Amino acid sequence: MAGHNKWSKVKRLKAVTDSRKGKVFSRLARDITLAARSGGGSPDANARLRTLLLKAREANMPADNVDRAIKKGTGELPGVVFEEITYEGYGPGGVAFVVKVTTDNKQRAAKDVRAVFSRFGGNLAQSGAVSFQFLHAGQFLIAPEKTTEDKLLDFVLEAGADDIITTDQGFEVRCGIPAFDKVAHALEQAAIKPDSAEIAYIPTVTVPVDASLAATLEKLHDALDENEDVQAVFSNEETA
Repeated sequence: MAGHNKWSKVKRLKAVTDSRKGKVFSRLARDITLAARSGGGSPDANARLRTLLLKAREANMPADNVDRAIKKGTGELPGVVFEEITYEGYGPGGVAFVVKVTTDNKQRAAKDVRAVFSRFGGNLAQSGAVSFQFLHAGQFLIAPEKTTEDKLLDFVLEAGADDIITTDQGFEVRCGIPAFDKVAHALEQAAIKPDSAEIAYIPTVTVPVDASLAATLEKLHDALDENEDVQAVFSNEETA
């Protein structure tokens, strides 16, 4: 698995979605709660919440779960207080990792993430130690059969996108974080459903790895992903 090849991750995630629906719903619920807490419970007035509700619909998340998550965020229902934390670390071979966590217990989350890195010969690092190797930006991946480059250019740049990268696998639209929700809304209005839409850490520097090390790194990804607090994992390995 090439860490910088986001399309590889998308295909891999699709293969395990059915077996991990419970965790997908849990992650979405936490994000929805945080979005409602910071911007209110109305999707019309809260662009971030509107984007998350689209993702929840695509994941077939039950409406009751969505409603409870919103009400926890607005304070209409009691619930635990979640915090968003970003950890940085090194995997085997010096591969850089950025791990996004949403947790109600910072001490537990740090201990668990540190233990996973240690198990695979890696370690947590200080804030800023590896993030300079990534571009922190909005990222949308769109399969080539869903649109054309000319059509995307017509509206996503106007919505605030910075770049469209075209490959054999499809289109990658990048934008600044403040423009993420506006670009997501523009795609929705154009009836174009991205295969992936997230605020990502996109590698700008990659580390070449052989097949053996790539297999170990994939196990590290899996172990981090299994942690209930982990929302997303980004890394910069590149398979030769």
